Formats: sequence, structure tokens, C-alpha cells
Amino acid sequence: LSLIKGDVVMKRRTRINYTPEQKAIIWDRYKQGDSLHDIARMFDRYHSSIMPTIHQTGGYRPPVRKRHRLALSLDEREEISRGLVAKLSIRDIAAKLSRAPSTISREVRRHGGAKQYRAAKADATAWENALRPKPCKLIESPALCKIIAEKMHQDWSPEQIAGWLKRCYPDNQEMHVSHETIYKTLFIQTRGALKKELQQCLRSGRVVRRSRTSSLKGKGLGSIPNTIPISERPPEAADRAIPGHWEGDLIQGSKNSYIITLVERHSRFVMLAKIRDNKTITVISALIRQARELPAELYKTLTWDRGAEMTSHTRFTVATDIQVYFCDPQSPWQRGSNENTNRLLRQYFPKGTDLSVHSQQRLNSVARQLNERPRKTLDYESPAERFNKCVASIS
Repeated sequence: LSLIKGDVVMKRRTRINYTPEQKAIIWDRYKQGDSLHDIARMFDRYHSSIMPTIHQTGGYRPPVRKRHRLALSLDEREEISRGLVAKLSIRDIAAKLSRAPSTISREVRRHGGAKQYRAAKADATAWENALRPKPCKLIESPALCKIIAEKMHQDWSPEQIAGWLKRCYPDNQEMHVSHETIYKTLFIQTRGALKKELQQCLRSGRVVRRSRTSSLKGKGLGSIPNTIPISERPPEAADRAIPGHWEGDLIQGSKNSYIITLVERHSRFVMLAKIRDNKTITVISALIRQARELPAELYKTLTWDRGAEMTSHTRFTVATDIQVYFCDPQSPWQRGSNENTNRLLRQYFPKGTDLSVHSQQRLNSVARQLNERPRKTLDYESPAERFNKCVASIS
């Protein structure tokens, strides 16, 4: 088919029904982290033709169905059909197939009797009837669903909720649920236990499960004079055993708006600072103010990437006696705590929005929410609890 739009002839692609083999390729590529656009190009289609396959099961690859080893096969059903046409008895057919007569009798009775029995139709019907999906745990526990919904409205992640439930109800298995079960129940709406609106409470805002291997494009890194590489950072900063070692970065919004983010490596305690621009004098001045709010014992080093905003890092070190260490080029994973925190902050400060509209009071409120959430890496203790212990130990 073709459509004429202006002077351009546009060809309409015919609808494609993907075979099981093609769907297997789609899921393999999706698991590898390929985009829907890239996958669709393999079949000369747009990404919208791939979406139903992925979205139908919430981004989770459906398990491959296998016929039970004791179930009748299509070949056996063909033998039954031929035996019925030849007027053989049930016992004769069963003996020929090395099956129990009762098995053959039930098979014929289930699928229309001797006169209406058809092998292909009986095999297809049996395959469909074999679908007995196990009921979701949450569908049988409304009280647990209510707790999960309440915590998600408080911006807790499924993993935080699962860990908190185990900590609060250690002896009650009925109140335990894995974070994957929560995600599946959210993404696979046919389960019907959690409302679809709760998807909006997820920090990523996604409606399907995304491959762990999918990656984002990196950003260019600036050149800074007199840098001290992260390899020279004290060992106690690397193993997180001692508090006082921080990671920092900027998150950017529209209209050249920025927010400073600081994370303490030992406790994952978060601090945010409002700035008017990303000029080095502005950023360094804000960092100096933040550093002076903490005891010297709780602010010993700062690790940053190679952004141009840290060009005057020596001024910060002179003013605070805090040494700045820099990640290797194109190695954001060396500031893993900060990178993870920035991702969490995007729930409150989405990409493409103007960050200058948020007051310092608003930033403090967001930081407080993050600091009061239980964290898996802290055995579901909150960063505030861990950081307060550090403060108490030096007072």
C-alpha cells in the first residue's frame, strides 16, 4: 500500500506478526541493552512494532513454555485419531501407544468424543488449558499491598520497602516480599494487585523493566590544572570504613541551572546546595560554605570529576584544608555513591526542568527525605541514622 502526501509517495509497511524465533531475537537484543529503535531496524520496522512484545509482560522476558514429559504429544494424538477412524477400541489404541486406557479415554472424552475428535484441535486446546498461572503473592495480601502503596507514596523504592519489611517483621513470612515481585506487579498490570498509578512513584518513571546493560552516553570532561588523581586518595576513603570522605558533582537543568550534590561515602549522607551558575568561583564559594557547616572530623577529602567548575579547586583546599581528588577521565563509576544519588535526585529534579526555581529550603527538604530512607547498602539503616552516630562519636 502507498499514501500520497503532497508530492511524496509514502509506502505503508504491512503488519508483521513476529514468530517465536523472532521474538526470541527481540528479547535477546533487549537484554543486551539495545534500544527498541535498533531492534526494529533488524526487521525494517519502527520501534512501535517492537513495543507490544516488550510492554505486554512489563519488560520481563516470559519463560519458555515446555510440554510436560508425560503429556500426550501431537503425534500420539494423530495415532488416537487414526485409531478412532479405524474403529479400534480404546484398549487397542492405548496398547499401541504404551499408554493407560484411562488416559486415552479421558483424552477422547475431553475433546468431543470418538466422532468429533480431531488431533490438531485437541492438541491446541490442551496446550491452552495447560496455562495455570500461579497467583501473585500480593493479590492474596491486601494489607501488604496497602503498606507497599503507602511507602511508595513516600518515595521509597521497592528494594527499600522489601528490606524494611524483613527488618520490621522478621518472624512473619507473610509480610515478606521481594523487590522483584513488587516491580513485576507494577509492570505487569494483569496481576491486578497494585494500581498502575504507583508507577509514577518510581524514581525512574519507567513503565517497563529495563535491561541492566543499557547505558547512557557520557559527557565530555574538562582539563583542570594541578589535579591529584584518585589513586592517591587515602586508603580509608576507598574502603568507606572511616567517615569524612565525600563525593561531589553538579546536576544540570534547563536555562543553565545547576545544583551541587555532596554524598558522604561511609554513611551515604546527602547535602545539596543551590547555585546561580556553574562558574568555578560560584561553585568553589558554595563548597566552602558547605564545608564550614561540618566538623573537621567529618569532612576530610572531596572526590570530584574533571568538570571545569573545579578549575579553582586549590582555593577550596586553602580555605578549608580539605584535599580534592579527581576521578580518572571517563570514569564516573569512581564516584559511585554520588552517581547513584544524582539518579535518585532526578525523581525530584527531572532532566530538562529549570532548577533555579527551587529554593535552598526545598533542597534541604529533598536531602532530608533521601537521608531518612532505609538503604540496602547500610543493612536498611538510614543515612541520617548512620551519620548521626558519627556525629555522636566525635562529640
